[in-house]
Amino acid sequence: MKKPEKRTAAKAEAKVLAIDIGGSHVKIRSSAGGEERRADSGPDLTPQKMIDAVKGLADGLAYDVVSMGYPGPVAHNRPFADPANLGKGWAGFDFAAAFGTPVKVVNDALMQAIGSYEGGRMLFLGLGTGLGAAMIVDNVAQPMELAHLPYRKGRSFEDYVGERGLVKRGKKKWRKHVFDVVDRLRAALRPDYVVIGGGNVEKLDELPQDSRRGDNTLAFQGGFRLWRDKSLVV
Repeated sequence: MKKPEKRTAAKAEAKVLAIDIGGSHVKIRSSAGGEERRADSGPDLTPQKMIDAVKGLADGLAYDVVSMGYPGPVAHNRPFADPANLGKGWAGFDFAAAFGTPVKVVNDALMQAIGSYEGGRMLFLGLGTGLGAAMIVDNVAQPMELAHLPYRKGRSFEDYVGERGLVKRGKKKWRKHVFDVVDRLRAALRPDYVVIGGGNVEKLDELPQDSRRGDNTLAFQGGFRLWRDKSLVV
């Protein structure tokens, strides 16, 4: 009797459309291959406008499921607060119904962190408009709202190492504060290593101890891993 043919890993894997939502652009990529595609974002971007833009960008791309990196807090697979730099209506929005496919929604810093993870205890910090943060410990991934914790003179970490701090105090002082914030968080959280990503990491000539430079494109790999890495707990 002929044995049943075994399914290959390629056949078992769902094709994932990863969406990275930012303040200036919405970017997508499919795990099936192809280049990154993007559309403009901004303060008028509502969830429905984002969906319409993504469906236009994804024309011709094959995908079975969707991963979405959202620039704000997420609970139970949905945003629970509108982002400061986009339009209204995100909190509680049903993206699976709108796309007509299963959707996993995570904080955008967490999605890039997952794409950057190489085992052990990792702290991810995203230097951009604000301060994104996530930690992954032995494959358990957790978004972290560290940006608004008090830091100096009644102001938060984000006030010093986010875009406002860079513009207000200049690059030299900003770099000094980045090193100090990383050192404080390392002392508190005891990661094996720190990954520093976000758009402003390129402004660091040197990196703090036990840190390596992230890459924004790894957000797409994080989106793929959300569906494909069975050892990952989010």
